[in-house]
Amino acid sequence: MRLITAALLAASVFGATAAQAEMKLTSKDLTSGKTMADAQVFNSFGCTGKNISPELTWSGAPEGTKSFAVMVYDPDAPTGSGWWHWSVFNIPADASKIATGASGDKKLPAGAVEGRTDFGTSGYGGACPPVGDAPHHYQFTVYALSVDKLPLPDTAPGAMVGYYVRANTLDKASLEVTYGR
Repeated sequence: MRLITAALLAASVFGATAAQAEMKLTSKDLTSGKTMADAQVFNSFGCTGKNISPELTWSGAPEGTKSFAVMVYDPDAPTGSGWWHWSVFNIPADASKIATGASGDKKLPAGAVEGRTDFGTSGYGGACPPVGDAPHHYQFTVYALSVDKLPLPDTAPGAMVGYYVRANTLDKASLEVTYGR
C-alpha cells in the first residue's frame, strides 16, 4: 500500500497520470540497448543495409490522444544538431502499430504522413554513421498528441516536425538502439 501511495504522490507532484506512466514502445525488429540489424541500416552514403523501416508497436496512450507521431533521431551525428532519420505524423488515434517495411510502401496507417529526413527525402532513412565513429545512438520515439493533425506537408524537415510534435505532446515512449561501422 505504501508503494502505491508513494507512486501516486510522485505522479501527482511531477504532473504524470497513471495512463501516462504506462505508455510503452516495443518492436519485433529492434531491441532497446542492442545493435540495430542490417535490415534497418541505410543503403547509400557508403552503407550497405536494406533500409527497411522497423515494426513499432505502442500502448498506454493517455486519455485525450487525438493522433500519434513517430520520430527517429541520432544525437551523435557530427552535425552540431544531430540527424533526423524518420518522422511520421498524423497517425490516427486508433492506430497502435507501424508494420515492418511500411515506409515507402504505403503501408502506414491511413492518413499518416512521412516528413523529410536529413538525407533529403521523405520516408525512413536508416543508420549510417561515419566510419570510425563510436557507435551512434538511434532514438525511436512515439508521441501521443493532443491534435488530430499537424499542419505540415511531407516536405517538412525533422526539426520542423519536432517543433510541432513537442508543442502538442501529451506523452511519449522511446526505445534506443546503437549502430557503428
